[in-house]
Amino acid sequence: MTPHLRSVLYVPASNAKALAKINTIDADAIIIDLEDAVAAPQKESARAAALRVLRTPSCKVPFRAVRVNALSTSWGEADLLALAPEAIDALVIPKVESAEHLRQVRRVMGRSARVPGRPAPALWAMVETPRCVLNLEDIAVGAKEVGLTTLVAGTNDLAKDLGCDGLSESRQALWSHLSTLVLVARVYGLTALDGVFNAFADKDGFEREALQGRRFGFDGKTLIHPAQLGPAKRIFGPDEAAIKRARSIVRAFNQKNNAGKGVISLNGEMVEILHWHEAQRLLDSLPVKSAQPSSRAKRDPKRKK
Repeated sequence: MTPHLRSVLYVPASNAKALAKINTIDADAIIIDLEDAVAAPQKESARAAALRVLRTPSCKVPFRAVRVNALSTSWGEADLLALAPEAIDALVIPKVESAEHLRQVRRVMGRSARVPGRPAPALWAMVETPRCVLNLEDIAVGAKEVGLTTLVAGTNDLAKDLGCDGLSESRQALWSHLSTLVLVARVYGLTALDGVFNAFADKDGFEREALQGRRFGFDGKTLIHPAQLGPAKRIFGPDEAAIKRARSIVRAFNQKNNAGKGVISLNGEMVEILHWHEAQRLLDSLPVKSAQPSSRAKRDPKRKK
């Protein structure tokens, strides 16, 4: 199960200093980047550096992903063959434009030597071309077949390919594309990650864009600088008031006298079963210590015993 990914930081595999610090980075996930952040002459050495870090016993990053090069490049296949057997959580696939693209990725990965008992990495698809946006539902329909768990907005490349000014004016030119990504993710049970904010020194600008992403419905945001971690976690994470409300809703529906009800009264408010599902989803995304055990019952309160 993919954890709650509020803050997902790209770390260039060609940056030795950044790689050396990944254990100290308090991100929900790290993406070691072999693609856009690495110049062509450094591709091979960057892959080797990434493998060294991943194989280091002291590497304790909670969720480890690697963005490989596209299969259409001379490095993509070698990236997949080298990384598929490693103890990583996900491979981030750039320039995805069809379901067949992800099936091809799995076929290449299947040629690598597997470690017995080690699960294959999940796939994350970069949504960064117009054709990908058009084909998103087709891509998501086959998610279980290929192990796709996450859609990642590649806003820089998408804006470039569209020929639009999608990174200014509150990204207005990309609104429909970002909404489509979230819509498809919700229908097919995938995680939706917003794109990066390039001006890492602009704290106010980052917060505005992150808040916009939260309002669109994104689960979290991809980041390019550690300074963006704190705001991303705060903006995409539930506040204490929301957690408290979720607990009260779940407790209320779990009471014997409310068994089988689709709507109840709670603190002067009518609360429906859809609110129970939202509350349970929020609590399920929290660390075990943060979600009271009595609030994590998996039964649907509409089902009578």
